[in-house]
This record gives sequence, structure tokens and C-alpha cells, in this order.
Amino acid sequence: MARRPAQPVQLEGARGPLTAQQSKAILDRLKRGAEDTSIFDRHLALAEAIVGSPLMVGNKVALLEDGPATFRAMFTAIGNARNHINLETYIIEDDEVGNRFVDALIEKQAQGVQVNLIYDSVGSMSVPREFFKRLTDGGVKVVEFNPVNPLTAKKGWEVNQRDHRKLLIVDGKTAFLGGINISSVYSGGSFSARSRQRPGGGLPWRDTHLQVDGPVVGEFQKLFLATWEKQKGERLVPGDYLPQLGNRGKEVVGAVGSSPDEPYSLIYATLISAIGSAETSVHLTNAYFVPDPQLLAALKDAVQRGVDVKIILPSKTDSWPVFYAGRSYYFELLYAGVKIYERRDALLHAKTALIDGVWSTVGSTNLDWRSFLHNEEVNAIILGQEFGAQMRAAFEADLAFSRPITLEEWVQRSLSDRLKETAARIWEYWL
Repeated sequence: MARRPAQPVQLEGARGPLTAQQSKAILDRLKRGAEDTSIFDRHLALAEAIVGSPLMVGNKVALLEDGPATFRAMFTAIGNARNHINLETYIIEDDEVGNRFVDALIEKQAQGVQVNLIYDSVGSMSVPREFFKRLTDGGVKVVEFNPVNPLTAKKGWEVNQRDHRKLLIVDGKTAFLGGINISSVYSGGSFSARSRQRPGGGLPWRDTHLQVDGPVVGEFQKLFLATWEKQKGERLVPGDYLPQLGNRGKEVVGAVGSSPDEPYSLIYATLISAIGSAETSVHLTNAYFVPDPQLLAALKDAVQRGVDVKIILPSKTDSWPVFYAGRSYYFELLYAGVKIYERRDALLHAKTALIDGVWSTVGSTNLDWRSFLHNEEVNAIILGQEFGAQMRAAFEADLAFSRPITLEEWVQRSLSDRLKETAARIWEYWL
């Protein structure tokens, strides 16, 4: 999948493809100060070859950690909306946070801002019909993704195919994406004792989201509009869904939308290629880790090349089958030299990766069979050292709250845990 060196990387800006001279100037800036610029070149070429949508320059990307910061940024953007709001989410709860979103969306609809919502039927299965009726009564257009009830299903219905994306687009200019659902479980932060307090008690949820402004937002918008059409949503009210966007920052970003309708998962292929090209470090943080043979091989091969491979995983979970299925691979990975850590004092739900300090991704994709084969997912690929430094700082902050798992300790785990791992692994494909 690697691009031949003779083929130059094509970047795009607010007004279309850049000239070779413009692209070279941007790439030279991104590589400046790197210990080995060939590392950046390699990841850039691979990303451009596989991502499936243009690598866009001129974007501003803000890293959002945990629910409180993410929700504040979302509500600010919603409050400033002037044309439309498109929201696609796996879960929207009938709780304090969910109802705050409903109130804000209905208010904007009343102001003449068209609001369109896609929610997943399984993810939001416990939400009463009245919750969504309040939205539709307020003029919001609502689509239920692959309804569980076959009587309301659409042609081509596949109950095992779910919409796991978390995507909010405001006026076609600002996009939010990552791992955070619309739920009060995110009411508390996860780094300080004070912030970890949340209503109802329980562990705080540790997650990561992005706010993106700039030309690449149009690519995320296209993903939303394609899902709306595929799910046969009501005809959208005309709006400025794909406005002309100027440069807002310095980041090179690719929008990656994966779907079970595609021959293979784009984010999976991109991640495997990036790990296979890693020269110094692979740092993964993920909530649900059930690796397939190719991902296992890529991680072990990276260690053999001298790459520092570290993975931060949960110590507590909301899905014990996935939790124990993932743990069944610990021995194989630890024996190969992969370093595994488990995040303490929080329920880890983030899905991020940083490779060689220059290739970053944040999104909704877990490292398990369901995400790669059965779910609609969305990720952003960000290339460059400046954003990579922010990702490294976030990874190291999580590392400080994590406990290392050693091979010596792992071989002494209880028989009960071993039996749970064996039982869970039998069903890993369907988890």
C-alpha cells in the first residue's frame, strides 16, 4: 500500500488541490525540527494512499479531554449556529446531559437553524419514544439507524450493523468527533480527585474528543450526509451544508469514515500500515481491545524492530466479555515485549493512537472485531509534530494514572480470571 517515491503527495486546501510548491512549503514546515524527516515522509505517503479522502491543510484542531470540556465546547458551538446542526451519535441518553442537548437543539430549531439527528437503535435502545418525539415535535428531523424492530426496518437492514460514530457538525464549519456519547456518565473529569466527582457516583469516564475547524470539516459533512441518505432519512431542508471554508489553522487532517459496506475498514488499514511503518514509538489508548491476528502481528513485529510499543487499556469496564477477551491476549503481547498498562481511577473509553510522534488519530474506533467489521466509525488522522506533542502529553498523563502489567505478575493471575478469558474469547467476533 506504500506510495512509490516518484509520486508526490497531493494536499488540498480551502480552494482545492495545492500546487507542488505550496505542498512542499507546508511539508517542510511540518517536518522542521524532526530528528529524522523520513519518518514524517513515510507516514504522510501512507496516509495519503489509504485514508480514502483528501488530506486537507489549513485546519485548526483542539484536543478535548473528558466530558465537561467537550460538552462546554459543543454547547458553545450549538449556541453560535446560524444555518444547521447535524448530530450523529451511538448513544443519546434520557438523562441530565441528554435533555440539555435536546433543549439546546429545539431552541436552535425554533430560531430557524435546521437540526438533523441520527441515533443508533441499539445504542439508544433504552431511551423512551417520548424523548425523540419531543425533538420531532420541535421540528428536528430524526433518523433511527437500523431500527431493531424489523417492522420499521429499511431495505437492506442488518441488525448487526451499528452506527458507532460520534459526530457533531455545526454550520458545515466546525466538527466534533471522538469517543464521547451524549450521556451524563461523562459529567466528571478523570484526572483530579475533585473533578472525578460526578452525579450518582461511580467511576468517572476518561475519553478523548476533537474540535476541528477548517476545510476538512466538509469531508466529515459528506460522511453524515451519506449516512442520512443511506438510511433513507426524510428529505433534508435546503441549507448551506458544504460552505466554502477558508484556512483556520496549520494542521494537515484526513477524515476517515469506515463502514461495513466497504470491502475493508479504512481506519484499520490505515492503522495497520502506520504501525508497520513505525520507527520509534507506537502509543495506543483504547477502551475495547480484542486484536485480530494481523494487528497482533503488527504490534509484535514493531517491537522486534526496536519500536517502543505501549498500550493503555482499562482496569474497569462496562463490558466484561470484551474486557476478558482482550486480556486473553496479554500473555502473548507481554512475552513479545509489548508494554501494557491499565488505567486506574477511571473507566477508560478513549480511542487514540500516536505513532512516531507525527501520526495521530482520534475517533470512535475500538481495536476489536466489531469496530473493524460491523460498525460505522469515524476518525480523524492528524499529521505533524505540533499536534503530536499534545497527544504525547495526554498519553503521558494517562500513563501517570496507570498501572504497568508485568509478565511475571500475569502468569500468576487467578484461575477464575483465566476461565473468564477463555469463555470470552470464544465469542470475540460477536462482542
